[in-house]
Amino acid sequence: MDALDAQIQRWHRAQAASRKLAAIPGIGPLTASALVATIGDGQQFENGRQLAAWLGLVPKQCSGVGKPTLLGISKRSDVYLRTLLIHGARTVIRVAKCQSDHAGSWLVRLLGRRNQNVAAVALANKNARIVWALLVHDRPF
Repeated sequence: MDALDAQIQRWHRAQAASRKLAAIPGIGPLTASALVATIGDGQQFENGRQLAAWLGLVPKQCSGVGKPTLLGISKRSDVYLRTLLIHGARTVIRVAKCQSDHAGSWLVRLLGRRNQNVAAVALANKNARIVWALLVHDRPF
């Protein structure tokens, strides 16, 4: 197990894109290397929402005549990446609830309105969109 972890760490340090993604709160070396290995430079997606939908992090739509109905997340795509992003988001939530410097942040306001699990998926969705933007536009976080 330690040998595999060391191999992932070496690969992560060698890849500029992976190091760039690891700067996002909630994304560590394991998640960053898995994202880069799976989606590459992200050019196959038109926008961040398509990446988030491919990961299964957006609500499933059940639209009829009139108002569209949004259900839970679809859970249809890459289970491993979705799990890594959601667990990273849960870690950020735990830190945000304890530290006062996050007092007026988007995440704390969301936690005031929604369940913690819903907030974790929303933050994972937001992180997936950030990942797409960083990879496609080649910018630092």
